[in-house]
Amino acid sequence: MSEANAILLLSCPDQRGIVASVSNFVFQHNGNIVHAAQHTTQKSKVFFMRIEWELEGFDIRREDIGKAFSPIADRFGMTWRLRFTDYVPKVAIFVSRHVYCFHDLILRQNMGEIKCEIPIVISNHMDLKPLSEHFGLNFRYYPVTPENKEAQEEREIEELRRHGVDLIVLARYMQILTGRFVDLYRDRIINIHHSFLPAFAGGKPYEQAYDRGVKIIGATSHYVTESLDDGPIIVQDVIRISHRDSVEDMKMKGKDLERTVLSRAVKLHLEHRVIVHGSKTIVFE
Repeated sequence: MSEANAILLLSCPDQRGIVASVSNFVFQHNGNIVHAAQHTTQKSKVFFMRIEWELEGFDIRREDIGKAFSPIADRFGMTWRLRFTDYVPKVAIFVSRHVYCFHDLILRQNMGEIKCEIPIVISNHMDLKPLSEHFGLNFRYYPVTPENKEAQEEREIEELRRHGVDLIVLARYMQILTGRFVDLYRDRIINIHHSFLPAFAGGKPYEQAYDRGVKIIGATSHYVTESLDDGPIIVQDVIRISHRDSVEDMKMKGKDLERTVLSRAVKLHLEHRVIVHGSKTIVFE
């Protein structure tokens, strides 16, 4: 008996019988499906699925579900992962000096909107140490220079491993991570960019947008890759502006957008609703 649910995320070449086989697997073992969603890409014909079912009454122990499902996965050539809703992920937040995304995340976590533990906050500045400690968070200061960057990252990685971190959130962390760091946490580092990528990538996007006279500005949350601001996009949103808005007006409106876009992306990831496929994502909202 358990109130937890199991979540299966999978992808494979599209072919007949996938939905029936996965659904029958749950049914034949006395499972009750509570959510199911699927998608097939038109050009490449790749099938994606997220299925969630109740573990209460399910006649396979959770530690044996993967083994029992493997023959089906092998038959269809699936890439898949199995998760459980009662597991509380551990999230590390990386910050620099900007407070607004960091503050939003910890408030949502405190209110239960984002279900996770935050065992550590890592920063290259001391500015947010008082706020972190106010919320009882473990703050670690690692100043980064070109000369010590790799050594500091090694110390950060040790901290992440020691705390068993599942996800890293860059809440306006103003440092570029090395390829080795990214590889260790592939598809587990989420960043927020204050622009509607791929437009106005890099620095000073609001100034770029202002100079172009755009009528909307946006924010993009994505997984981090070695290519700056070019990772698979999870969430994007926009807000209207006009010729009356100064650069400072745009920045203020953009901050509100960044907060919500980053929080939505983190929530989707933690609820196992995202499948990365090459340079894109499939998001089951």
